Amino acid sequence: MTESVISCHNVSKIFGPNPAQHLANLKADPSLTQAGYVHAVREVNLEIRRGEMLVVMGLSGSGKSTLVRCLSRLIEITGGTVTVEGRDIATLSEPDLIDLRRRKMGMVFQSFGLLPHRSVLENVAFPLEMRGQDRATRYSRAREMLELVGLKGREDYFPRELSGGQQQRVGIARSLAVEPDIWFLDEPFSALDPLIRREMQDEFLRLKGMMNKTIVFITHDFDEALRLADRIAIMKDGRIEQCDTPDKIVLHPATDYVAKFTSEIDRARVVHIGSLVRPLTAPPSGEPVPAHRTIRDLARQLISDPRVEIPVINAQGAVIGSVLRQAALDVLLGDAQ
Repeated sequence: MTESVISCHNVSKIFGPNPAQHLANLKADPSLTQAGYVHAVREVNLEIRRGEMLVVMGLSGSGKSTLVRCLSRLIEITGGTVTVEGRDIATLSEPDLIDLRRRKMGMVFQSFGLLPHRSVLENVAFPLEMRGQDRATRYSRAREMLELVGLKGREDYFPRELSGGQQQRVGIARSLAVEPDIWFLDEPFSALDPLIRREMQDEFLRLKGMMNKTIVFITHDFDEALRLADRIAIMKDGRIEQCDTPDKIVLHPATDYVAKFTSEIDRARVVHIGSLVRPLTAPPSGEPVPAHRTIRDLARQLISDPRVEIPVINAQGAVIGSVLRQAALDVLLGDAQ
């Protein structure tokens, strides 16, 4: 099992005049209602693994943005604990917390937060300047990051001279410049038009494939989550309703809310053959199918294949089990009524 980088245990965040006392009152009487308080995050338990991309999603007001700010201690939690690489971040001094953010964390939010009076190069180099790095070193690193996100040649532009998508790339380059192990992104593409958004998703997937980062990505767009996530955490009213792989969330929703949330999704486009694998009941025969392919990808083969049981192979070409053709067809065409 891959180690956890971030652990949340019973994390709550309440906004109001005396949140700690209100939380204690709620524990004594869960039915308590009191004006003037907003319970934005409720008893969240979560393990975020090293190198994974966890996508947190939910409707507006579900608590997803508040949760990510709790993970980086941009806001103080009301109850519970958040640990980062084994350290309880609530116990860190202000200098230690700043050092953790500067050396371990990168953050990209909906608002790009670029400095309008500084060039693109200066914007990307800014966090390295705050670290005290010399001009030549930080500018060299900034140029590398700008080339990585496809903005080589734009170093001397100012933010106002860039498109929205290009400004977002500058924000991503700036957060990567500090070489973060942990990357928080709060709906970074929500302000972009669909074409630019798709382009940025492709760019992000490319970057993800090049770097072993632990990523927490917030979105309200399920299609975006499906494209990007290793696991998806779906929030409602401050609680995590389900946290699992996209396949399992679509095939086995844990609550009525998750089922409703995913009801319009084309399951065949999400579910991979590997998620339906079962032990072989007979020696494998015929052409196998790769575990990483979706049922939609293999639709023609599944419809025309006469076999009851189809062998499945992993990335190394080894047979790992089989899939019942009927089970795959049920996902593709819908269960028989």
